[in-house]
Amino acid sequence: MTRTVSELMTPHPTVVEVTDTLHAVAQTMATQDIGSLVVAQDGAVVGIVTDRDLVVRGLAEGLGLDAPVGSIATGDPLTVAPDDDLRDVVRIMREQAVRRVPVVEGGLAVGVLSIGDLAAELDPTSALADISEAPAND
Repeated sequence: MTRTVSELMTPHPTVVEVTDTLHAVAQTMATQDIGSLVVAQDGAVVGIVTDRDLVVRGLAEGLGLDAPVGSIATGDPLTVAPDDDLRDVVRIMREQAVRRVPVVEGGLAVGVLSIGDLAAELDPTSALADISEAPAND
């Protein structure tokens, strides 16, 4: 039986607008204890931003806290649909060396699929699965 992205994705991702400030985005990540957010413009997915992006593309480059997140987000991200074949998506993620992909339906983000999600389900004894399933550090 073919498995689909919807079976493993994390549903209801947090979405921020391209105009949201780096400060607001960092606060959202801290409050929700997450390391990546989907970036949208008028609701349509246009990018993804990680905590590493905030540091490397924002702080290290001297951008202020009021800079828009769109200025540091990875634009034009690989996206997948909830009904996409999981094997195909894993292959594409591997080929393009991406760690997470927004799951989009009707132009809107409905989930995120990460390598941690994949490891926890498909390779549960791996170190990545253990790390992904562990509680967050305080």
